[in-house]
Parts: sequence; structure tokens; C-alpha cells
Amino acid sequence: MNASELKNLQTPLKEKYKVDPATALITLKAEGNLGEGISCKIETGKALVEAGLHPATGGTGMLACSGEMLLEALVACAGVTLSAVATAIGVDIKSGTVRAEGDLDFRGTLGVSKEASVGFKEIRLSFDLETGATEEQMASLEKLTERYCVVYQTLTGGVSVKTVYHIQ
Repeated sequence: MNASELKNLQTPLKEKYKVDPATALITLKAEGNLGEGISCKIETGKALVEAGLHPATGGTGMLACSGEMLLEALVACAGVTLSAVATAIGVDIKSGTVRAEGDLDFRGTLGVSKEASVGFKEIRLSFDLETGATEEQMASLEKLTERYCVVYQTLTGGVSVKTVYHIQ
């Protein structure tokens, strides 16, 4: 896809959202079913993923780890956003790899230490790109990728999460 094709795809949507902002408000959803043992089956729309305990919390390592899935979502979103931004601003990327890694102290999630936080202490996102882009183009690419990546912005900006339990 080139910049013109991307613009042709997105321009009608942008115009629609300018004229009727309510049409841009969409609720994304995920659902899972509690599985056997300590697991939860998630339908991603493209595949069925079964998440379970990480080996550091007693899991076998045979099921997906939710923390790794969060990092995978960040990598996927950042990679797609980077590609779209590069296309839009005319930066040719011949190839690239996006990586995310995060540090967890499992004492927190297991309740071993109240001083140990539950969740990632730090997440590092890196891009290894083969491109002839100038320093100025790379600065724009970095700035715009961070600005428009939904998962990146959610993680760095924080978001209110409301929990509701329905008992049957």
C-alpha cells in the first residue's frame, strides 16, 4: 500500500468523523470463558487462545500468559501504527522488527510481598528498522507512532477500568 491508497481509505472515514463525531466512538470487546483448571479461553476473532498461569506462578507454560499477551498487543499495535505512519509520510521501511519486554516481580501477584508491585514495573518497546529514512523522518516516525498507537497511549496514559460482577 502506498500513501495515496492509504489516504483514499482513510479520508472518507476522517470526513465522516468530523461531520458526525459520534460515529467514531466504537466499543471494542473481548470475551473469555473460564476453562479447566486455572485457565480462560479467549476468542480473538482470528483464533482461540487459552490463557493460564505463568510458570513463575505455578503454570506449566503450555498456556498463553496474559502479561505476554499484553506485550504482544503492544507490539502488534505499534507495528501496524508505525507501518501506517511510514506509509502516510513517505518513509520506505524495507524490513523491521518490533519488540516489547517488561519486568515483573511475581512476589506481588502471588501476595508474597506487599512491597512488590503487581504488574509490570517497566515496559521497553524497541524497533529495529531497515530504512533509508533521514534523522528528521525518523523523529517524525517515532513521534507519530507513539502519538497514534492505541495500546501505547493506553499504557502510558493510564485508563479508568470499571469492574462489575454478575452473579447467576
